[in-house]
Amino acid sequence: MGGTLGSGFLASLLQVDSTYPSGLRQNLSRWTQSHSKRIFDIACVLCCLPLALPILIATAIAIRLTSPGPALFRQRRVGCHHRAFTIYKFRTMPVPEEKALRSPLTTTANQTFTSIGPFLRRWKLDELPQILNVLLGDMSLVGPRPKLPRLHSGNLICRPGITGRATLVFAREEAALSAIPSSQVDLYYRDVVRPLKQQLDDTYMACATFASDLDLIFRSLFRRWDDSEVRALLPEPDPESVSA
Repeated sequence: MGGTLGSGFLASLLQVDSTYPSGLRQNLSRWTQSHSKRIFDIACVLCCLPLALPILIATAIAIRLTSPGPALFRQRRVGCHHRAFTIYKFRTMPVPEEKALRSPLTTTANQTFTSIGPFLRRWKLDELPQILNVLLGDMSLVGPRPKLPRLHSGNLICRPGITGRATLVFAREEAALSAIPSSQVDLYYRDVVRPLKQQLDDTYMACATFASDLDLIFRSLFRRWDDSEVRALLPEPDPESVSA
């Protein structure tokens, strides 16, 4: 019975979405839809666990010591084929005393962070608990970012990723959106930012390879990104051009 359970757990780890409709499959690269990508994800996470575990523990302790509340932040996101799942992050904001409405678009101007929150955001340590999502099969190491239900559009036809092409281009999205007048942020995101992210995600899903995933992981780990791409892509906000 133990062997059967072990085999079942291994099978769940290696589960691959192999039943894409023919109309969607053609928009996925061979690597994106392969069993090899899933095996690569699991192997990378398991190999990095000895290094990641002390960082996870130290970060969790630091969060608990510097602000009241849980170390982990849980949130519902939309994954492959509209499947909802719970994403795990380290908490970077104070726990509100009351459930006040908070903008889902985080900028440096509209949110309050804990004392170590900006550090965690800057070094992307708040994303580290998502390796659990990778092991659970909700996410991949590389892919489009999973969206909030209210911001989700279209159909994500592969596992969302911890990092990806759009993630790196918009790595400093909060600072970029802070330059937008608060009254325009939601519309600017809807009309300008979200279509650009979707275009980058679509290109990734159609063209991804093992080599491109390695490159994106390398650039993410060693912070090989800057503001040049996002500045080139994002036009200056114009109150008259942002549709209502």
